[in-house]
Amino acid sequence: MIHELRIYHCLPGRLPALNARFENITLKMWDKHGIRQAGFWTVLIGESNHDLYYLLEWEDLAERDRKWTAFQSDPDWIKARAETEKDAPILSHVTNYILAPTSYSKVK
Repeated sequence: MIHELRIYHCLPGRLPALNARFENITLKMWDKHGIRQAGFWTVLIGESNHDLYYLLEWEDLAERDRKWTAFQSDPDWIKARAETEKDAPILSHVTNYILAPTSYSKVK
């Protein structure tokens, strides 16, 4: 099992729009494509409270490539994403890490 840590750095004032998109649209699309989330977090104390952190879990990189590509190219997702950004962009940029557990990690 590997995990993917994604950090969405929102433009000021746009985190509520990103949270609404995940809650109302994105998670349903992930279910459709078999994408498994391990959790979502916002920052209470840290450098920026405009960021959304989340973890995805994958069996391996092949599963990740197959499912993420299908999701990103889904016409329903492309349309929904465009609709949620019609008034203004949401993200300034995305940081992405693919994580492998250590031998002593509780999460494998």
